[in-house]
Amino acid sequence: MSSFNTNLSIIRLKTLIELTGLSRSSIYEKLNPDSPRFDPSFPQKVSLGARAVGWYQGEVESWLKSIRVSTDSAPTNQ
Repeated sequence: MSSFNTNLSIIRLKTLIELTGLSRSSIYEKLNPDSPRFDPSFPQKVSLGARAVGWYQGEVESWLKSIRVSTDSAPTNQ
């Protein structure tokens, strides 16, 4: 039985869009340090070749958990 580590699995842009609910342009704005929407905590892309990139699934899942935690712990006005 082989142990498959999903933390090291690479996902492509289409899957990243599905997991995060972000558009392609929003993802690239989060990666661009010159953008007002830049997010230094957003997972960095990994070059897969001359014209292909991906993201480590484990990093994406960690980022999603971190934004859920920060959203859940945000104060609410009641």
